[in-house]
Amino acid sequence: MNSVNKVILIGNVGKDPEVRYLEGNVPVCRFPLATSESYKNRSGENVTQTEWHNIVLWRGLAEIAQKFVKKGTPLYIEGRISTRSFDDRDGNKRYITEIVANNMILLGRKPEQQGPDEGKPGTVVETGEPHIPEGPPTQPSDDDLPF
Repeated sequence: MNSVNKVILIGNVGKDPEVRYLEGNVPVCRFPLATSESYKNRSGENVTQTEWHNIVLWRGLAEIAQKFVKKGTPLYIEGRISTRSFDDRDGNKRYITEIVANNMILLGRKPEQQGPDEGKPGTVVETGEPHIPEGPPTQPSDDDLPF
């Protein structure tokens, strides 16, 4: 039987992305992403609960994040949950859960508020070739309908 490991997050970057280059000059980028949920408790007070997620981007996504993402940037992230272990300096085994992203959408400021080197809000970036939709979607004509 097949299984599914898919995560979708919309949140704000907690600190500037850190990019490292591995063997073969392969970039990997890491940063925390905060997601928040607000609700009223029994006393009627508004309560906000924030979760922090460790985001990992590879190759092209890592390079795009290095250019366009900084602390506070709102992002849409799609990916999978991955848990790995490592030994700390004292020799203790530690575990970390990360979101390995394969899709990222830059959210946020309107184009007139951006500098010339900043990303466009709503730009979809996936592993592989980036896709930037051009113009408004077109409606199919009656001839294009299959029935």
